Amino acid sequence: MARKDIFRMTQKELNRVSIINNVLKKVITQKKAADILDLSDRQIRRIVKRVGEEGNKGLIHKSRGRHGHRAIPKDVKAKVLELCQKRYKGFGPTLAVEKLSEIDRLSLSRETLRKWLIKEGLSYKRRKNRPHKKWRERKQHYGEMVQMDGSHHDWLEGRRPKACAYGLHR
Repeated sequence: MARKDIFRMTQKELNRVSIINNVLKKVITQKKAADILDLSDRQIRRIVKRVGEEGNKGLIHKSRGRHGHRAIPKDVKAKVLELCQKRYKGFGPTLAVEKLSEIDRLSLSRETLRKWLIKEGLSYKRRKNRPHKKWRERKQHYGEMVQMDGSHHDWLEGRRPKACAYGLHR
């Protein structure tokens, strides 16, 4: 059973502990602590007040461990993944999201579904890699490359027979 006085801190928070404790002991000023931690004086005063009231636990962010307000519920996620495995097997994330929205009335973003599929190890169709186009080397001089049109047209509007146009195009 975990005790109430044991809590986890990041390295950043551990560095703050010693500096804030030095401020509380009046070893350094709040202004100096603000410069060291790259925070404002007001933020340091707020942190010092909270550490004074709650102890070192006051440095930990209050929303740590809580679910986000915009997070998609776990039961909806499970239902979406089940539908992707059974009904929409082989669909890419974009098409699957469209079908989930149209048929099942479940709305979520394509990127969210893509991340869920990757995390669950479910395969989906990816775009095929297009072959790389090999570019020609540049010519040494401007106009060195001649472009020719090999199609027969009535270039001279009936005054002469049809001809092929060729020459430099700039």
